[in-house]
Amino acid sequence: MPWQQKIQHLLGKPVGISFTNGQGTSGILCSAQGGQLYVIEYLYQSQFALKHYDYRMIQDINTFPSCYQQQPLY
Repeated sequence: MPWQQKIQHLLGKPVGISFTNGQGTSGILCSAQGGQLYVIEYLYQSQFALKHYDYRMIQDINTFPSCYQQQPLY
């Protein structure tokens, strides 16, 4: 499914975003409007930033998997 069709289901959820340049980021998907995605990303300590990315930069978006899909490592 193209990432554009996933957006409405991913709003408010933790996501990983891959960019067309091979880099990526993760955060909470806040909104999508005007050809931009708005994501809250963790910076450091107790600081977060709302960042925006142009649709043309995005290759794919995926939600984080559940913590309980795998057996614990201990």
